[in-house]
Amino acid sequence: MERGPGERTASALFAGFRALGLFSSDIPHAVRFSALKRRFYVTTCVGKSFHTYDVQKLSLVAVSNSLPQDICCMAADGRLVFAAYGNVFSAFARNKEVVHTFKGHKAEIHLLQPFGDHVISVDTDSVLIIWHIYSEEEYLQLPFDKSVFKISAILHPSTYLNKILLGSEQGSLQLWNVKSNKLLYTFAGWKVGVTALQQAPAVDVVAVGLMSGQVIIHNIKFDETLMKFRQDWGPITSISFRTDGHPVMAAGSPCGHIGLWDLEDKKLINQMRNAHSTAIAGLTFLHREPLLVTNGADNALRIWIFDGPAGEGRLLRFRMGHSAPLTRIRYYGQNGQQILSASQDGTLQSFSTVHEKFNKSLGHGLINKKRVKRKGLQNTMSVRLPPVTEFAAEEARESDWDGIVACHQGKLSCSTWNYQRSTIGAHFLRPAGLKTDSTTATAVDITSCGNFAVIGLSSGAVDVYNMQSGIHRGSFGRDQAHKGSVRGVAVDGLNQLTITAGSEGVLKFWNFKNKVLIHSVSLDSSPNLMLLHRDSGILGLALDDFSISVLDIETRKIVREFSGHQGQINDMTFSPDGRWLISASMDCSIRTWDLPSGCLIDSFLLDSAPLNVTMSPTGDFLATSHVDHLGVYLWSNISLYSVVSLRPLPTDYVPSVVMLPGTCQTQDVELSEETVEPSEEMIEYDSPEQLNEQLVTLSLLPESRWKNLLNLDVIKKKNKPKEPPKVPKSAPFFIPTIPGLVPRYAAPEQNNDPQQSKVVNLGILAQKSDFCLKLEEGLVNNKYEAAVNLLKELGPSGIETELRSLSPDCGGSVGIMKSFLKMIGTMLDRKRDFELAQAYLALFLKLHLKMLPSEPVLLEEMTKLSSQLEENWIHLQLLFNQSLCVLNYIKSALL
Repeated sequence: MERGPGERTASALFAGFRALGLFSSDIPHAVRFSALKRRFYVTTCVGKSFHTYDVQKLSLVAVSNSLPQDICCMAADGRLVFAAYGNVFSAFARNKEVVHTFKGHKAEIHLLQPFGDHVISVDTDSVLIIWHIYSEEEYLQLPFDKSVFKISAILHPSTYLNKILLGSEQGSLQLWNVKSNKLLYTFAGWKVGVTALQQAPAVDVVAVGLMSGQVIIHNIKFDETLMKFRQDWGPITSISFRTDGHPVMAAGSPCGHIGLWDLEDKKLINQMRNAHSTAIAGLTFLHREPLLVTNGADNALRIWIFDGPAGEGRLLRFRMGHSAPLTRIRYYGQNGQQILSASQDGTLQSFSTVHEKFNKSLGHGLINKKRVKRKGLQNTMSVRLPPVTEFAAEEARESDWDGIVACHQGKLSCSTWNYQRSTIGAHFLRPAGLKTDSTTATAVDITSCGNFAVIGLSSGAVDVYNMQSGIHRGSFGRDQAHKGSVRGVAVDGLNQLTITAGSEGVLKFWNFKNKVLIHSVSLDSSPNLMLLHRDSGILGLALDDFSISVLDIETRKIVREFSGHQGQINDMTFSPDGRWLISASMDCSIRTWDLPSGCLIDSFLLDSAPLNVTMSPTGDFLATSHVDHLGVYLWSNISLYSVVSLRPLPTDYVPSVVMLPGTCQTQDVELSEETVEPSEEMIEYDSPEQLNEQLVTLSLLPESRWKNLLNLDVIKKKNKPKEPPKVPKSAPFFIPTIPGLVPRYAAPEQNNDPQQSKVVNLGILAQKSDFCLKLEEGLVNNKYEAAVNLLKELGPSGIETELRSLSPDCGGSVGIMKSFLKMIGTMLDRKRDFELAQAYLALFLKLHLKMLPSEPVLLEEMTKLSSQLEENWIHLQLLFNQSLCVLNYIKSALL
């Protein structure tokens, strides 16, 4: 389906803001030293951008601009950071913006090596290109035969001018002089593929990591092997040497272990097992410091310090997110600054939307935490709980006892967690005497007071527990609340009602206190999940037929039904005011439904299906998590800072694909530029001067123009000076000048006619004003708009002067006064400028009250005007009385 020129192509309500909880990937990090600040910085890849951290506190210093694709390789020198994506790589300055881009490879780049004013890149076809950084030109290109020498590692040996050492998957190594383009020497190797090359602290000595798990310390000057080490954990992923006086080498492995080798005694001195839960992507000892920086694909960046007597390393600082896709996210608290997230890695973490220093991990769920502490178990894999599938949190009593309840995959018992202490709680909530073979906890909710937890089971039972003591406080129904599995439980804000949904397609309302069934509703399809907006009493139900039903828990009736999703609905959330229902589905779409109008107002597609969606309690952000993604993605609510047209979308609307936000806010800049331009979709509404001819319409003039017209004489008396102005003793002398940009002196006026009379010409004073002329024209054509507009432009004193001049004594006439009364009648007939007509007429009567009775023409016009005024006012008074009556009833009645 093609879109017309006026149709929108992206979400009208939500714009990608940034991603939370992403710290590292499987790309090795890069360590840099700033000579200016005398500090070390570590750079890690996160999708399409990279983060730069200060090693001293591991605080985030900068986030780079996004690249078109995910970064596949990275390197850095003292000035620039090089990042490759596909067959192109770019150079970043100041850890943020791209300053150079290098294009020329035909295959994906997988190795980068800074080389002075040049940079070396190698692609998967073993084509090596040397580039001049500042001119972005190729200096040299060296193609290699992949079947004979497929480059797998690259190194510039220290003090070896213009030379590079290349390692191959076939096992051989080559030393090249890139200036003369000559192969200097070929090392036979060890018949095993080379995976890592690292310069040792000694000159001419290089460490070679092999696919077999061996580390060879080799002298490349004499082609002699000095020593060999072997790790049984698979291929060597990275190597680093301590340079602070201890002859120690660290070698990484694919299973997350790090081996520490003593180069003097030629033996293994320590093992850092499970340093990461995935392969060690990169490890680097800081120069002349006992610190080791490691990162891995488990989304963790860690710094280890070696200050123990046996040379073992302990964790000093870390930045860590989830290492497996997320299963559940929810905002915690009412300030909208913390997001609780559960993951398939078994952890529960809290991410701050303000700053990552407020992030914290609640850790893994343990079956018996006391036993683990008592025995001091290092490997807790055997006692860890399965991943959290559902959880509910309430901060009302978080300082007194646990405020989070979680259901675990395949487990009957639910665990409690304490947010303030950042640990698993003291209780496991499970019904007594129930077999745990097949029954599992499927739904959970916490009351708004934080005292009770309601848990639904796959057997159909729904139980209530006390959060402080963990004691079972009753069950709903005799044996079970539902015949099928419980798909959702919810408690209203006042602990009056408990709503449960069963897989048999029945929704039940229970009395929370005495556990008695109040009402049940049969659904058209089996419910998949349930969500209650406590403030408004609106219940959302996602059904297995991909439709959504909305119920009012007061009337217990379905008030809205939405259909349109093409896949299972994974999650729903309400906006804080309860006007929007936002749903996420396996059809990769996020849809926003407007509850008052019952229409779809926004829809957009994503590359990855959304698993969870939650709206901030303050309404500023929408947070989502996705299949096979480790982060939490924030979307800003455009309606808070821009005018948004919420028109219903047609049934055949095809949403467009929106990219997930990155870790930097680049999209915000683009959005602000777009919103400045007028959107064709926005409906431009120009308010007419009068909505309807039957409606009384007021003018837009300020009150000062008409409210005090009757009190002008009082105001003038108040503003009258108490003393007459005093003439200054010596008045200053001013030379008369002609007004203008260039100052010029005015020539003195010459009286050419000495016989000219000094008597003032009264004809000039008697000249009629524009207002009087317009009134005379109105007697002829019966049009008074021009006269009314002239009065609108005048101030109170000018209006009084004009109305005084209408009388015959001041240069007016009876005809002009009649025309003025007709003008007021026209204003009342058209019901426009209603308050001006009243004010002008009141001032007219005050000024000419003595004269009006003596003129029959004016009396006749006044009689018509009086009946017209009375008719309008009676109608208005009736409307006012009705409104006051309704208002008084609402204020006093007991609803």
